[in-house]
Amino acid sequence: MLVTGEKAPSVVLPDVHGKVTTLAGPVLLAIFKVSCPTCQLTLPFLERLALERVPVVGISQDNASVTKEFAAHFQLTFPILIDAPPYAVSNGFRITNVPSLFLIQEDGTIQWDSVGFLRKELEDLGHKLHVAVFRSDDKIPERKPG
Repeated sequence: MLVTGEKAPSVVLPDVHGKVTTLAGPVLLAIFKVSCPTCQLTLPFLERLALERVPVVGISQDNASVTKEFAAHFQLTFPILIDAPPYAVSNGFRITNVPSLFLIQEDGTIQWDSVGFLRKELEDLGHKLHVAVFRSDDKIPERKPG
C-alpha cells in the first residue's frame, strides 16, 4: 500500500451516476467495498468529517447500483466514484485491504494513510483536521481490521 510521503496516482473514475471525475487534492480518499463490515463501520464516521467541510471522496470497488444503495443506507452525502474491475485506482494505490484511507495534499502527496478501523488513527486525523470524528456516546471498538 502507498504510504505517507509518497505521491498518489491520478484518479479519473466515473461517479455513481456515470459522470467521469478527475480527483484533485486536498481530499480524504476512502477505498472500500460495500460488503466489508469494517467499511460499514468506518464510512459513517467519514460522513461526519464531510459534514464539517472536510473534502471526502469514496472509491467503491463495487458497481454503481449497489454503491448507491450502500450510500443511501448509511446516509453518505460525499461523492463516491466507481473503481470497477480491473481496479485501476485501487491497484495504483497498491491496496491489500479495505477500507484504505489516504489524506492527499494539493500537490498529490499522501499526508496520512490508514487501513481498517483504528480509533486512535481516526482521532489523530480529526485533530489534524480540527474536527471531532467521534462523539462521547459512540460505542465503537478500538480497532477492527480491514
